[in-house]
Amino acid sequence: MLDLINDLLWGKVLIALLIAVGIGFTLLSRFVQFRYFTRMFRILGASHAFKRNAHGHLSSFQALLLSVAGRVGGGNIAGVAVAITLGGPGAIFWMWVVGLMGMATSFLECTLAQAYKSAEPDGTYRGGPAYYISRGLGSRWTWLAALYSILLLVTFGFGFTALQSYAVATSVGDAFGIPVHVTGIALAVLVGLIIFGGVKRIARVTEVLVPIMAVGYLVIAITVLALNVTLIPDAILLIVHSAFGLEQAVGGGIGAAILMGVKRGLFSNEAGLGSAPNVAAVAYVPHPVNQGIVQSFSVFIDTLIICSATAFIILLSGAYDPALGAGIDGVALTQSALADHVGEWGRSFVSIALLLFGFSTILYNYYLGENSLDFLSRHNGLLFNAFRIAVIGLCAWGATTNLGTVFAFADVTMGLLALANLVALILLIKPGLRFMRDFDDQLAAGVKRPTFAAAQFADLEIDPEAWTLEPEDRQPATAPSPATPQ
Repeated sequence: MLDLINDLLWGKVLIALLIAVGIGFTLLSRFVQFRYFTRMFRILGASHAFKRNAHGHLSSFQALLLSVAGRVGGGNIAGVAVAITLGGPGAIFWMWVVGLMGMATSFLECTLAQAYKSAEPDGTYRGGPAYYISRGLGSRWTWLAALYSILLLVTFGFGFTALQSYAVATSVGDAFGIPVHVTGIALAVLVGLIIFGGVKRIARVTEVLVPIMAVGYLVIAITVLALNVTLIPDAILLIVHSAFGLEQAVGGGIGAAILMGVKRGLFSNEAGLGSAPNVAAVAYVPHPVNQGIVQSFSVFIDTLIICSATAFIILLSGAYDPALGAGIDGVALTQSALADHVGEWGRSFVSIALLLFGFSTILYNYYLGENSLDFLSRHNGLLFNAFRIAVIGLCAWGATTNLGTVFAFADVTMGLLALANLVALILLIKPGLRFMRDFDDQLAAGVKRPTFAAAQFADLEIDPEAWTLEPEDRQPATAPSPATPQ
């Protein structure tokens, strides 16, 4: 039954909706992910983007790294290998297409999460799909916001925490012979030390961990490319030809290439699933579009950079034969491919990368669960501590347990989670476009750093306390007032 529901959700309904939202918003926003691509770097380079806990807030950069910690995981290493095995090299092309469209979807959901966020007494913010559903769609949709929060708690807070622990422990055990229960206990202790410090401590850890793991993996990928520089054009041609059926694509032809590329792209970058908006909302920014732009960049990092790195490591190796496919798949294919390039230590490197990716994802999953619990319980400290203890226990238990049924169940709940979020995004496209036009019009009027005036959106349920700008971002009201409903 679980397999049947998963096939229906992920094989038909969600893929159609995710593609429709991605392409639809790309067109309606006039290709916002391309128009503002270079602005991503200007936003991150601004002074407020890197300030640590300035005025008690988290920075835009910290929120970006926290979301990258969640997006970048086992799917970037094992998932890409599975896509190539089942869909052929052409799957990578369609993964790129989905990533580019997913940047627009992420822009929309993360802009909405910023606009509808709530101010907390300690100077932080809370936000995400539950907040933009309840505020943006009104009281009649409170049930959907509550359902979304429950699904988020069950899926990420509980299910995927245990699954990541299992993946990390088994990978470390295979590579280094460390018993899974030892790894599980070590994970539980480390996670406990971090999560009891709240989102600020999680952000500080990911601020260090994510660049190390991402840059380290990319350095290896660049090394592989340098060693095989003459073969790169052939690999790119193989990807493109296979994507359009111009070359024999192992795994079922062009249909399999499209299906596997689309599914892997969606699963990896999470655009549209509603998870990233929960962390996008925690940042202080002068305008919600700022974080929408930054978060679309996290999709680019995940799919166009990290997933591509894995793809080229595999396709440029002797472990994969385009004519025959691979005799191995998943993480084993990535390990064999890297070992073919740099020697046997490459297998251990992949395991270490999985360990870091998995650990950062556990922290991300915890925060998603905490955010959903906060929405449902309204700052109940006792429940928060009980949840933290449960997460620590899941890290230890999950490492030693075969979680096949848990994984199938979590896939179903994640599918329902995505369905709820996509319905909300479709219904909230108009306010999303209003926020974007407000930003666009300020830039057109010569305002170098647009700011958000909540009073101009009085017809929307915006929390004015969440949009009290800091002194350095306050400016004369010289920008136009394009806030009338379109």
